[in-house]
Amino acid sequence: MAVVTVSRELGSEGSLVAKLAAETLGYHLADEGTLEIMLKGYGLVKFDQDYHKIPGFWDRFDIAKNEERDTFLMMLNHSMQALAAHGDVVIVGRGGFAVLAGLADVLNVRVQAPLNLRIERAEDLPSLPEPGRAAGLVKGNDKIQKTFIESVYGVQWDNASSYDLVLDTAKITPELASGLIVESVRALNVPRLRQVRTAADLQVDKVLALTVHEVLHCEMAHV
Repeated sequence: MAVVTVSRELGSEGSLVAKLAAETLGYHLADEGTLEIMLKGYGLVKFDQDYHKIPGFWDRFDIAKNEERDTFLMMLNHSMQALAAHGDVVIVGRGGFAVLAGLADVLNVRVQAPLNLRIERAEDLPSLPEPGRAAGLVKGNDKIQKTFIESVYGVQWDNASSYDLVLDTAKITPELASGLIVESVRALNVPRLRQVRTAADLQVDKVLALTVHEVLHCEMAHV
C-alpha cells in the first residue's frame, strides 16, 4: 500500500500527471470532486465557496463563520486522512502533503511550471471566463492556494522542502512526470520500525471509512 499526494499549480498540467500516475499504478484517483462529494454528504453544502476562498476574507469576529470554517477544515482533513487510510490512492488537492506529513508510505509530489507557460496554457482552459483573463486567473489561484496552505497548516505551499518530489512540466512531459511518480512509488522504502508511522496508523471514523468505500466504489482497504 502507498499513498501519493499531488499539489499542483494551475496550468502545470498537474491534474493530468496525477491521473496518468493513478492509471499506471492501478490506484484510485481522489480529487476535488471526490472531496466535494464526501463533505457535502456531511452537510457541508458550501464546499465550493470554502475550498476556493482566501481565509483572510473570513470575518474573524463572526463566531458563526469561524465555527463553520473550523468544521469545514476539520472535515477536509479527516476526509483526506480517511482516503489515505484506505490506501492505494492518489490524492489531488489542497493541503494533502501537509495533512499527511511524516507518514512513511506517503509520497508528496509538487507539479509546477514557470508562470508565463502556465498563463499560456490557461488560455486554452474551457473554464476561462473570457479571452485575455488567463493571467489574472492563474495569479489569483496561486494566491488563494498559497494563503490557504500557509494560514491553515503553517507551511509554505511553494517550498520544495515540503515535498518528496518536485516536477517541472516545462522541462518534462506529463507522461514522463507521471512515470517518475510511478517509479518513486514502486521504489518507496518504508522502514519496518515501530516508531515509523504509516497511513494504516491513522485513526479514521468508521462511518467516514464507509463513505470512502462508497465514493471510491471499493470495499477493500489496501492495507
